[in-house]
Amino acid sequence: MLDIVLILLSTLILSSLFLLYFSKYKSGGAPLPPGPRGWPILGNLPQLGTKPHHTLHALSKVYGPLFRLRFGSVDVVVAASASVASQFLRANDANFCDRPPNSGAEYVAYNYQDLVFAPYGSRWRELRKLCQVHLFSAKALDDLRWVREGEVGLLVRALGAAANSAVPVHLGQAVNVCATNALARATMGRRVFEETGGGEEAGEFKEMVVELMRLAGEFNVGDFVPWLRWLDPQGVVAKMKRLHRKYDEFLDKIIAEHRRVEGKSGKTSGGRDLLSTLIGLKGEADVDVDGEEGKLTDTNIKALLLNLFTAGTDTSSSTVEWALAELIRQPDVLRRAQHELDSVVGRGRLVSESDLPNLPLLQAIVKETFRLHPSTPLSLPRMASEACEVAGYAVPKGATLLVNIWAITHDPESWRQPLEFRPERFLPGGEREGVDLRGNDFELIPFGAGRRICAGMSLGIRMVQFMTATLVHAFEWGLPEGQVAEKLDMEEAYGLTLQRAVPLMVHPSPRLVAAAYEN
Repeated sequence: MLDIVLILLSTLILSSLFLLYFSKYKSGGAPLPPGPRGWPILGNLPQLGTKPHHTLHALSKVYGPLFRLRFGSVDVVVAASASVASQFLRANDANFCDRPPNSGAEYVAYNYQDLVFAPYGSRWRELRKLCQVHLFSAKALDDLRWVREGEVGLLVRALGAAANSAVPVHLGQAVNVCATNALARATMGRRVFEETGGGEEAGEFKEMVVELMRLAGEFNVGDFVPWLRWLDPQGVVAKMKRLHRKYDEFLDKIIAEHRRVEGKSGKTSGGRDLLSTLIGLKGEADVDVDGEEGKLTDTNIKALLLNLFTAGTDTSSSTVEWALAELIRQPDVLRRAQHELDSVVGRGRLVSESDLPNLPLLQAIVKETFRLHPSTPLSLPRMASEACEVAGYAVPKGATLLVNIWAITHDPESWRQPLEFRPERFLPGGEREGVDLRGNDFELIPFGAGRRICAGMSLGIRMVQFMTATLVHAFEWGLPEGQVAEKLDMEEAYGLTLQRAVPLMVHPSPRLVAAAYEN
C-alpha cells in the first residue's frame, strides 16, 4: 500500500512540474528553441568540454543558430550567427542589459561592485561615464597618446636589448607589461612594473590575470545547481577567494601609494588621472541608486581598477601575441606589412599612433586577428529581464544569453575560408571591405555590442594596432631552435579571454637604423 502511495505522490509531483514547466514557457504560443537533452540535475553542463566555444559551435550545426541548453536549473539560450546575435543585442538590447548571478562577480569582482558585472542602472552608468571621460573618449585618448608611445618605446628598447641573447623572449608577457604600464600611467599617473621586459613581479601579475580569466570563463556548477553551491564541487570558489585576496592586496597597495604620493606632493585629489578623481569622489553623494543617494567607496574603486587591469590589458596583449604568431606562420603577409610600414614610416624612426590611419594592411591584419582569435570567444552572459520572442522562438524570463562570438567569426555563411588567416578580405576590393570592430557589424563583434559593449573598446583597438605595427616594423622574428614556422603550435586555451595554450617564445632582431631605437 505504501508503495502505491509513493508512486501516486511521485506521479503528482512530476505532473505538477511538467505543467509548471509548460505554463512558464508556452505563453505567447511561440515554441522554445530546440536543443540537446541534458543529464539529470546538471543538464548540459557535462557536455561542454574543455573548449565550450567549440562545443557550442558544433551544436549550432545540429540545432541551428539559436538553440537552448539547460545548466542545472538555469535556462540558457545560445546565439551562434550574426543575424540572431543582432536580434538579441540590437532589437532586444534593453531586455538583455543585466548579468545573471555568478561566482566570479561575487567572490572576485567585489560582489558586483565593478563595472563589468554591476547591475544595469544608475551606478553602472556613472562608473562607465567616469571611465569614458578620463580614459576612453577621443579627447582622453589623444591627450594620453604620449603615454602609450612612451611605453611602447620602452618595450622596443627592452626587446632590442634581448636581441643578442640566446634566451627567447616570452612575447605575451612583455606585451602585457607594456599594456599594463600604459594603462596604469593613464589611470593613476605611474607604472605598475618598472622592469618593462618582465621580471618576477610582472610574471606573477600575468599569471594572476590568466588565472582570473580562466576561472571567470569556467562554468561553475554551484552557479546553476544552488543546493550544490556550498560543496564547491570543482573547487572554483576556493580558487576565486584565494585569487581575490591577491588582487585585494595589489589594489590596496596601489591606492595607498597613490594617496601617499599625492600627500607628499601637495596635489589635490582632483588631479587629472582617473584614480585621483575617484578618490576625490569617495564618500560624496555622486549617483542616485533606486531613489537613494549612493556613495563611492574604496570597494567601488578597487572593483573598477580590477576591471581595468585585467580586461583592459590581457585582451590586448593576447591579441597582439596571436597576430605575431599568425604573421610568423605567413612570412609573405609579414613582408607585405613591413613594406607598407617602411613606405609610410621609413626606417629612421618608430611608428607613431598618427601613422595608423595610413596603414590599411596593418589594420586588416588586426581585424583578421580579432576574427580568427576573438579575445572573448563567448560573450559575457546576459539575462532576460522579461520573456520575449527572438527569431520565432520563446525566450523565458530569467534565461541566460550566451553569444558565441567564435562561432560567428568562423561561420562560412559570413566568411569565405573562415579557418584561414586572410587579412586581404578587409582591404579595398575584398569581400568584407568596410566591416568594422565597433559593434555595428554583427559578423565581427569582438568587443560585444549594444549598451553593454566593452567600455574600453576604442583604447583596445588603438593599443592592439599600435603595438602590432611597432613590433612588425621594428623587428624580424625568429623562433627557438627546433621550431619551424609552419608547425608553430596554435592551440587555444579557453578562458574568458582566448589565450595561446603554448606561449609564443621568440628571438627579435632589429631591422631599423640604430638611431630609431634610441629616441
